[in-house]
Amino acid sequence: MHILIIEDDIDLGQATLAALKQAGMSVVWVRKAAAVPGLLAEPPDAVLLDLGLPDGEGLALLRGWRARGITLPVIVITARAGLEERLAGLDGGADDFLVKPFAMAELLSRLGAVLRRCARQASEQWRFGDLLVEPRSYRAWLGDTPLELSPREFRLLVELAKNPDSVVSKSVLGQRMEPLGEPLDSATIEVHLSNLRRKIGAGRIRTVRGVGYQLLGQSEP
Repeated sequence: MHILIIEDDIDLGQATLAALKQAGMSVVWVRKAAAVPGLLAEPPDAVLLDLGLPDGEGLALLRGWRARGITLPVIVITARAGLEERLAGLDGGADDFLVKPFAMAELLSRLGAVLRRCARQASEQWRFGDLLVEPRSYRAWLGDTPLELSPREFRLLVELAKNPDSVVSKSVLGQRMEPLGEPLDSATIEVHLSNLRRKIGAGRIRTVRGVGYQLLGQSEP
């Protein structure tokens, strides 16, 4: 899971960065809106967005994304606790609103809830035909049979399962599968993908040549 933090407060930015990494996520932290555009070439799973930035308003940034059809999940984090500010953030396209100061445990809980909603997964179980995935318990089944997956195979399955209607590129998979280290290279991803296909069915993961991979609800013939 890859998270983008846009927050100018150094202490809060460092604390949030550390908490998310400890939770097993890959994280990029920037302090200015001007640093953001290049980071959206490979969209993160979610954005934590401060409203008051040194070079502009976070709300204007958010509204610009929504106007351009950028639908990635956004949690606004701000010291502005007034009702009008909260409503402006939500009306501007925020998926959630968290007032400073906040507990990191609450941030992680809200982040998980937003990601589940935006992935259109209402429960802790994600079902794709006879394939069942439980991300939080690190378990998966094919029919009634538990799947024996390595940590990287499971992470690969979860990353594909989070985007069942989309094709996920190799570069995104490489980054998200190794959140605390260097991104995995294409050859390593292909090895894990081959092993995963062998365990869940080769036709269940579609290859879009030159683009990436897509998890299907049912196996292709």
